Amino acid sequence: MSLQAVTIKGYKSIKKESISLKKMNVLIGQNGAGKTNFISLFKFLRNIIEGRLKNVSTKIGAENILYYGGKTTETITISLDFEPNVYEIELQPTNNDSLFIKLEHCGFWNKRYPSPYWETVAVSETESKLSESAKSHRISQYVYDELKNWRVYHFHDTSESAGVKKYASISDSKFLFEDASNLASFLFILKNTEQDYYDRIVKTIQLVIPFFKDFILEPNPLNKENIRIEWNDIYSDKTFTANEFSDGSLRFICMATLLLQKKLPAVILLDEPELGLHPSAITILAGLLKKASKRSQVIVSTQSVSLVNEFDSNDIIVVEKDEAKTVFKRLDPEILESWLNDYSLGELWDKNIIGGKP
Repeated sequence: MSLQAVTIKGYKSIKKESISLKKMNVLIGQNGAGKTNFISLFKFLRNIIEGRLKNVSTKIGAENILYYGGKTTETITISLDFEPNVYEIELQPTNNDSLFIKLEHCGFWNKRYPSPYWETVAVSETESKLSESAKSHRISQYVYDELKNWRVYHFHDTSESAGVKKYASISDSKFLFEDASNLASFLFILKNTEQDYYDRIVKTIQLVIPFFKDFILEPNPLNKENIRIEWNDIYSDKTFTANEFSDGSLRFICMATLLLQKKLPAVILLDEPELGLHPSAITILAGLLKKASKRSQVIVSTQSVSLVNEFDSNDIIVVEKDEAKTVFKRLDPEILESWLNDYSLGELWDKNIIGGKP
């Protein structure tokens, strides 16, 4: 299954939008247009289905989640169409600046039965009941299993305190965490169970970091349950840690590991993955994203003209502010055909021909 369309009403800068999606989706637009808000919606949904709505909405504040606050927007509605299933949730603010679930339901439909069969999951609840409903209802089970396999990845934090630079438990290796804080344990298990995939990751990293030789993936001698990123280069036998990688190099390592692993999440979302990368690395990253979209569904937001140049016009969704609201527009290749004879897609973006001027 792949996500075909998302309908959003009343969420942050998005007043009311229906966005059609393909296997590869690249969101472009100016700062503040709403790209990050769209990506954050999926992290918000993940928190909801895992029973963290009250905690998250209280922490952020309902007034900051509702489109222009409660005086303008009474409810948030999120509808997801991933044929043959659909999921919809409606949220309302509480008196203490939090949110509760007014209605949560999921359904089944296909071309033979275009009117969905709906299954009510929750009415007037403080937390989602989807995981509970999935234990006894077939449609809920399909929906829950799909939604929990959509992941928002964010590798921007490469500070001294970043999780990716610390020791991680070897047991935390079932999937790559969304901040790559378990990168070492994930690679350790991959190397010992799927050597071909591990070797492919290493060779790809070497394309961007020519002096990189290999990871040294050995448990902490003082605590065999923990492991951290260590590596060596082609010039010596000295052992380095993740602190010796540049920020861009470490981010690329995280993305190569994510996109080249054996089993990808059903939907992968990345916000500005090009951050800190050299132009040649951006070209390699684009290739990884396109290959991943053959096995998964990829949604990326970017500010990079170089990255946009690596994609086709039908991959692009332009995100802009129309007065006070965010709007989404997928490019039409036929309209751009004559322009693309003389200009690259990135040049058309830079010239504001396609909108969303960088």
